[in-house]
Amino acid sequence: KTRLKRDTLLNENTYDRSILCKVCFSYILLSKFVFAYSLPPVIRIGAVFTEDERESSIESAFKYAIYKINKEKSLLPNTQLVYDIEYVPRDDSFRTTKKVCRQLEGGVQAIFGPTDPLLAGHVQSICEAYDIPHIEFRIDLEYDSKEFSVNLYPSHTLLTLAYRDLMFYLNWTKVAIIYEEDYGLFNLMHSTAETKAEMYIRQASPESYRQVLRAIRQKEIYKIIVDTNPSHINKLFRSILQLQMNDHRYHYMFTTFDLETFDLEDFRYNSVNITAFRLVDVGSKRYIEVIDQMQRLQHNGLNSINGDAYFQAESALMFDSVYAFASGLHLLYSDSSPTFAIKNLSCTSDQVWNDGLSLYNYINSATTDGLTGNIQFVEGRRTKFKLDILKLKQEKIQKVGYWEPDGGVNISDPTAFYDSNIANITLIVMTREERPYVMVKEDKNLTGNLRFEGFCIDLLKAIAQQVGFQYNIELVPDNMYGVYIPETNSWNGIVQELMERFINIYNKLKPQRADLAVASMTINYARESVIDFTKPFMNLGIGILFKVPTSQPTRLFSFMNPLAIEIWLYVLAAYILVSFALFVMARFSPYEWKNPHPCYKETDIVENQFSISNSFWFITGTFLRQGSGLNPKATSTRIVGGCWFFFCLIIISSYTANLAAFLTVERMISPIESASDLAEQTEISYGTLEGGSTMTFFRDSKIGIYQKMWRYMENRKATVFVKTYEDGIKRVMDGNYAFLMESTMLDYAVQRDCNLTQIGGLLDSKGYGIATPKGSPWRDKISLAILELQEKGIIQILYDKWWKNTGDVCNRDDKSKESKANALGVENIGGVFVVLLCGLALAVVVAIFEFCWNSKKNLNTENQSLCSEMAEELRFAMHCHGSKTKHRPRKQSCKKCASGHTYVPSNISTPNAGVHYNYFS
Repeated sequence: KTRLKRDTLLNENTYDRSILCKVCFSYILLSKFVFAYSLPPVIRIGAVFTEDERESSIESAFKYAIYKINKEKSLLPNTQLVYDIEYVPRDDSFRTTKKVCRQLEGGVQAIFGPTDPLLAGHVQSICEAYDIPHIEFRIDLEYDSKEFSVNLYPSHTLLTLAYRDLMFYLNWTKVAIIYEEDYGLFNLMHSTAETKAEMYIRQASPESYRQVLRAIRQKEIYKIIVDTNPSHINKLFRSILQLQMNDHRYHYMFTTFDLETFDLEDFRYNSVNITAFRLVDVGSKRYIEVIDQMQRLQHNGLNSINGDAYFQAESALMFDSVYAFASGLHLLYSDSSPTFAIKNLSCTSDQVWNDGLSLYNYINSATTDGLTGNIQFVEGRRTKFKLDILKLKQEKIQKVGYWEPDGGVNISDPTAFYDSNIANITLIVMTREERPYVMVKEDKNLTGNLRFEGFCIDLLKAIAQQVGFQYNIELVPDNMYGVYIPETNSWNGIVQELMERFINIYNKLKPQRADLAVASMTINYARESVIDFTKPFMNLGIGILFKVPTSQPTRLFSFMNPLAIEIWLYVLAAYILVSFALFVMARFSPYEWKNPHPCYKETDIVENQFSISNSFWFITGTFLRQGSGLNPKATSTRIVGGCWFFFCLIIISSYTANLAAFLTVERMISPIESASDLAEQTEISYGTLEGGSTMTFFRDSKIGIYQKMWRYMENRKATVFVKTYEDGIKRVMDGNYAFLMESTMLDYAVQRDCNLTQIGGLLDSKGYGIATPKGSPWRDKISLAILELQEKGIIQILYDKWWKNTGDVCNRDDKSKESKANALGVENIGGVFVVLLCGLALAVVVAIFEFCWNSKKNLNTENQSLCSEMAEELRFAMHCHGSKTKHRPRKQSCKKCASGHTYVPSNISTPNAGVHYNYFS
């Protein structure tokens, strides 16, 4: 039963499912039937062509597009498109208006054309007035969108962006624009602020092509955008050839989308650069299919390139415009109810076509793939498209990339713009002899480029191999790099040779020209304004070359150097002040007064150990870290002593710490330490290389110190400037001269002579670059080669080769190691022995003085001559083996104490009776 029930349910479900399928199928057939019969059987469309477009490729493309739509029936299966073509004279707006009105009376639902901008404006106004879709395929320079207008030509705003992006990719900084018609000029000048390009704009006609091109050549502009009528391009080509503006220096960018249709045979083999955009997608499947089908027709209107059929841009746009209109009709009736009504209009009536706005909106929202790529509209303007980038090569003009509004420039073949295989091109390279950059070999038998060697020669060889060119090296006649001369408003040196290259070309008196300048040439603002530079191959700055200062002479009292002279004076003042303070404190404090005879406690006599001499002695002993036998007892004197102990600890520790450095390190006397020191003095003269960038730096500087230095050098121009670096280095070695030079040359000189050194840091930061004439096509190629050589380390290898590995480098390591730990000689610490000897001599003198004073004192107490007394004292002092005691003459007693004194006769022989004291005197 269960199985039977299950089979019954399955049969019921199958029956219900078949009924549902039949209902759906019936609904689909009904929808197809309604859609098929909702379009009118015939839809008329109008087209306006000028008389010169009669039976042209544009008209053929229009007719073939209608024929193809009616035949395929994929877009309009039950509707036939019928065209109504009118031919009007160019610039005859009155007759054009009459014929368009006649087409409206005939019931056209859209109008195509015309291509003339003046006539198109009148047709557009009629279409706006009667709500008729106006489909165009011409360039429109107006920014505001138009009602009922659909234009398949790319928006001029986006086209301007495309040319700006390509200019930025090619690094164009100075551009000339040649335009023929006002409405054909792209507004590239509005984007100059973003591209930072200098624009030179000239309007030209076939009669003035040569005049305009000659003016561009005189201004040394090599990047040219050509926006002329395609029918006149061959005349422009002829003018370019006549003026010989067809070599590798020039780069032409044409605005026409049909550059492939022109004969470029005369430009293929002389390396001239020609670039253009192409709108037709020749590689698409649809293009190949349409071309194949149209070739079978007798009057197809196709162009031919080397025997192959080709669609021009205007014809392809016309073909796509018909398909865009058909796609709008298809989209309209697939999304809405069949309310389409054909209506005949009259220009004498105010009545409009009610369904015109709906048809326009669906055309505007339709999307299709045409011969010019994907077609999409925003407010009647085409926004999504792709432009192929074409570049002329020796074989033919080829696609090298593409541009899109969202992605910008995409180059698939970078070598097209930086071709490293330029055949049979020999460049004149100007240089200047300078070690180690460019040096002339001593061998007189060598010729050509073999005469030279050096860093720049090796660098030039590596660049030439990578970029691909031959070269001849020549020395600049005046042996100058190039500096601007305000008096004559001209340049000299290498800069002048690069600026006069075109004068040399057309002046038979000076046939030689310079294409490059490879030397130790600094990139600065003044030179960059008249010539071009590549990326710097070496970074540097201005330094001060000076002779190594002499060693400081060793003085006898150099052990006093650790402390400044004012510190020694302060220490002496502190010594005297603290000694007197201790004396005064000891006199005032009662705890410093003691009974000299403790056995007589009832006596009133007390003594103070800190007399003037004892106070100075105590301070001296503690200062020299020795004992003095005196100890303060009062709190006040101990405070004074403690502060003095702390003071001595700091002073002696600082002195000891600094003494080793002053006695073991060799010190130099350098009269200058920086550029400011050099500017503030006049004893040491200083200068630069005459006619170089260093001289220009000081001349044009706005910094006060450098301006002061320039005034000094300018006032002594005859004595401070030198012709070559060798002369400057020689003057430095002679002494009393500082040479301001570039750091790379300074490093080269210092590494080869231990008597030379650099003073201070660098005064600026700049670089060496390879110079080219303005707009030279070699600049970008050489810049890329320099960057690659830097990344590979080739330039660093060349630097080490010519700076460090030449075998004549000064070795400073041993000298620096020896100067770190020098043994102390008599000249370093001999002053200590002098102080000791002087102290001993002073002690002898003081002892003699005391001897004489004591002898005179004893003479007053006894009736004896001074000489006999001194002789007796001297004999006793010189008696080595006698008694250590001697008899002192007894002092007379004071009369006030005579009654109480004790007398001991002097002739009593008692061992301890040599000295007698009166304790109560």
